[in-house]
Amino acid sequence: MAKFEIPAGWVVQGYRFALDPTPAQERSFRSHAGGARKAHNVMLGAVKAVMDQRTAERSYGIADPGLTPSMNWTLAGLRKQWNQRKGVVAPWWAENSKEAYNSGLDSLARALDAWNNSRTGERAGKPVGFPRFKTARSRRAVRFTTGVIRVEADRHHVVLPRIGRIKTHESTRKLHRRITSGSARILSATLAQDAAGRWHVGFQTLVARAVEVPAHVGARAPVVGVDVGVKADSLLVIATPDGREIDRVRAPKSLTSAQKRLRALQRRAARQLGPYDRVTQSRRQGSNRWRSTQGRVGRTHAHAAAVRRDVLHKATTELAQRHQVIVVETLNVSGMHAGGGARKRGLNRSIADAALAEIRRMLTYKTRWYGSVLVEADRFFPSSKTCSGCGRGKPNLTLADRTYVCEHCGVVIDRDLNAAINLARLGGTGTGSGPAASHRTGNGRGVRQESATTTVVNAAGEEASTRHNQMVDRTGTAVPQGTAA
Repeated sequence: MAKFEIPAGWVVQGYRFALDPTPAQERSFRSHAGGARKAHNVMLGAVKAVMDQRTAERSYGIADPGLTPSMNWTLAGLRKQWNQRKGVVAPWWAENSKEAYNSGLDSLARALDAWNNSRTGERAGKPVGFPRFKTARSRRAVRFTTGVIRVEADRHHVVLPRIGRIKTHESTRKLHRRITSGSARILSATLAQDAAGRWHVGFQTLVARAVEVPAHVGARAPVVGVDVGVKADSLLVIATPDGREIDRVRAPKSLTSAQKRLRALQRRAARQLGPYDRVTQSRRQGSNRWRSTQGRVGRTHAHAAAVRRDVLHKATTELAQRHQVIVVETLNVSGMHAGGGARKRGLNRSIADAALAEIRRMLTYKTRWYGSVLVEADRFFPSSKTCSGCGRGKPNLTLADRTYVCEHCGVVIDRDLNAAINLARLGGTGTGSGPAASHRTGNGRGVRQESATTTVVNAAGEEASTRHNQMVDRTGTAVPQGTAA
């Protein structure tokens, strides 16, 4: 099958709406999500049974040609096996749309493919474990790709296969206007329940979007560097190559603010769940009050996530609209979480609360929408450890040092502002000297550039023949370079 290609001038964009379903519709939602989970678990059990059988046969000395035939792990193969078994393992399968079971099989096929590619070395990154069985407390979601999927003309209802007409909590006018004008087409719909228990429908659409900035938005500095952090007063520090601080976005710290309430609710839930039963090695079944408390915990987490998402969307939209070139650092956020134990628990929570990876993800597609350019600095570029005044390094800079004091030129500057200035000079001509000011857009070693008209590129270096992990001072002597904080 040919790979789907996005037409020129069109982009894939998502629209998400909260729903107000009736009790009957909500039961149907849960039934569809349960069907997806059932299909996933049944076929995962079948795959594991075949793998265990082949392992046992090998232990008996049976050659590979004589082993039990392996299962086809593709979506088509899993779907064929499911259709042969569903009448026995799920006699109620006809109550739901076929898309429910296809969603579970698709997630299993992707998980098995990721695990296989990881163990054979075809997938980069951390090792991917073997898929697990889904429990009743797993995230409830189902994806529809065929059937009747539409937004009603009254702009307050949507239609999904087998479920029918569902009332939305908010207006769908933005999507409906595009569909009626012919500038949008729905590709799929995903029905999912969030942590607060509210159901949402997300439409994956193909949209004809012009690369332009709204007329009411005023332009600011053409080139800026953005340093991200976890401190309350410096989630984003935005500066220009000449050393001016344009803006400083405060971190919402929504999860930190909710910790007191979460601790109280989780202690209450632990008491309501019941004492530990040593015979069955489990706790007693949760009561209705325990379920109510769990709902309050979920709503608290959902509120914290909504506050964080609101701040990030507003900040990244303003960046993409007001500036032509935006330079950000490439952080290994998952690696920053790893290790540390109890002594690093507070920092890990702050990193998660800041959602640092989301900032770059949002800027990636918003710069394409508004015609700006996103430049990603190399992961090992020492933006924090390089002086924005003279370009020399300070390898012994620690996280506790919030003020950068240069031992060579005597510059005293805020640590985050110093890093933002160095990043800005990767995207355009600056007024400083040294390696941080010598890079140009698309020419920096390890720099990646993304825009509405160009794809990600890796360009050659422009560092006066120095090694990638070194920088030089004004005398030309190599100075050891540390990892950017």
